[in-house]
Amino acid sequence: MVVKYGKFEMPDKIKIDDSSKSNTFARFIVEPFERGFGHTVGNALRRIMLGALESPSILSVRIEGVPHEYMAVEGITQDMTHIILNLKGSLLRRLNLEDERSAREIRLLTKVLEVTDEMIEKGNGEYRVVLKDLMGSDEYEIFNPDHHIFTVTKPMSRRIDLRISNGRGYVPSERHSFEQMHDEIIIDSAFSPVRLVNYYVENTRVGQDTDYDRLILEVTTDGRVTPVEALAFAAQIGIQHFQVFASIKSHSLVFDKGEMVVNRDRDEILQKLALKINEIELSVRSTNCLANANIETIGELVVMPESDMLRFRNFGKKSLTEIKQKLDELALSLGMDLSKYGINRDNIKSVISNYLQEKMGNVEV
Repeated sequence: MVVKYGKFEMPDKIKIDDSSKSNTFARFIVEPFERGFGHTVGNALRRIMLGALESPSILSVRIEGVPHEYMAVEGITQDMTHIILNLKGSLLRRLNLEDERSAREIRLLTKVLEVTDEMIEKGNGEYRVVLKDLMGSDEYEIFNPDHHIFTVTKPMSRRIDLRISNGRGYVPSERHSFEQMHDEIIIDSAFSPVRLVNYYVENTRVGQDTDYDRLILEVTTDGRVTPVEALAFAAQIGIQHFQVFASIKSHSLVFDKGEMVVNRDRDEILQKLALKINEIELSVRSTNCLANANIETIGELVVMPESDMLRFRNFGKKSLTEIKQKLDELALSLGMDLSKYGINRDNIKSVISNYLQEKMGNVEV
């Protein structure tokens, strides 16, 4: 049996704020949601990103001749407690994303660390051991290879074993389960590649109503995954968890789609299309280029494909970038398909003219 529900406003795309985007931070803007759904979706994605994404971390360390973590090591400036704290700051990522082994299989990496008199002399009496010096395998990509682990002041040759595995969230040492080697020190592991997720919900307009939700997500990672990857992984995890609930449905829902408009009614978009070019504060060069091409309104501009714009005389990529930014501020773009409003490249001038005449007539009345 099919049950019909009223229309739900749902976003159809995600906007990324390019002005602040980096490999470790991004701001995502998603709209419109029905009132309340911004918090529902934002909080769910935040919790998944912070607690459910996987990445590798060091589970234990064994340094030859060091039986426990509460001792100093001859020839090393730091004691074992400081060395373990430094190891917790290692940022690793698996290079072989798919293989036949379990994703949680524990790997033991072994490296014999050789520090000579020459190496110590070059460092003015000390040699700084960094993370890449301890990784005896190319199975992991190291995001902070120069991360300091400890400082050596005397020549030495020691075997160092690191146990590494994928996991989620933060796991204390007592929860790790594997057969422990002699003198192996088990450590707490911070697996999560996401450091911070903030979300905000603001009001946004759909047609004449202003009480819909705009969701803003700010995602900060440690570099092992990008913010875009973090959000994409979280969405897939959420979808996987919801699928089981679909099995209990006794009725299928269909939703009233309402008028097929792009988050605004016809009057609102015509109000933007009727704006004169000189009303959006373009540079003199860009304004003159559009004037020479006989483009007087925003409507005449947005129906032009980007490729056609570049054919105009003296019109370069700098002007194109400026125009695209201004249109983006108005939630418009070049080459827009306005057929749902009965608008195309051939009739845009007459549609705008009729709209302005109708508007003036309403004012006079």
